[in-house]
Amino acid sequence: MRGFFITFEGPEGAGKTTQLKMLTPWLKKRGCECLITREPGGTPLAEMIRETVKHHNTAEPVFDQTELLLFAASRAQHVNYRIRPALKEGKFVLCDRFTDSTLAYQGFARNGDIEFIKRLNDYCIGDCVPDLTILMDLDPANGRQRTAIRSETIGIHDRLEAETIAFHQQVRAGYLKLAELEPQRIVIVSAEQTPDAIHEAIIRIFTERFKI
Repeated sequence: MRGFFITFEGPEGAGKTTQLKMLTPWLKKRGCECLITREPGGTPLAEMIRETVKHHNTAEPVFDQTELLLFAASRAQHVNYRIRPALKEGKFVLCDRFTDSTLAYQGFARNGDIEFIKRLNDYCIGDCVPDLTILMDLDPANGRQRTAIRSETIGIHDRLEAETIAFHQQVRAGYLKLAELEPQRIVIVSAEQTPDAIHEAIIRIFTERFKI
């Protein structure tokens, strides 16, 4: 039996990684096998692409078209090498970012061609569409405050986190637009709450959606 594919989306600093760590033991206690993964990345080759697209920092710029295609290449590798096999094994696949991130960042925030990006996403993922997406909504100003004190990334150049507040406001608006268009798949959870409160909200969604 095919497993379930759940993606976690949201602006920088929303706490997606924290929630994945909190959710995993809860699922395992209920007998659910899990694969925890992320984008860009998730496989050795895709992680190499991640390093380039997120942390490139030389005089040579990463152009918008290059950025989009690097994300797409990483995703195609990830889906075929890790996600689809795990779903065939009946696992819960929990992924930190997926296709909605590309639409929000490279589409809405970078004024990319939304329809082209949708077709590119479809080409990369085929039938590997999320069963559920948790959108952790957060004011970009609050997100910036959180990332500024995140110990594991202090001093590390991140091209996307370094963008302007206006850029991240466009990202947030893009996410909310996507949620408006696909309310059955995308469920909004306020990331302004405490981690425990967010966790409880996510558990309620999982209990109702997957009957576990």
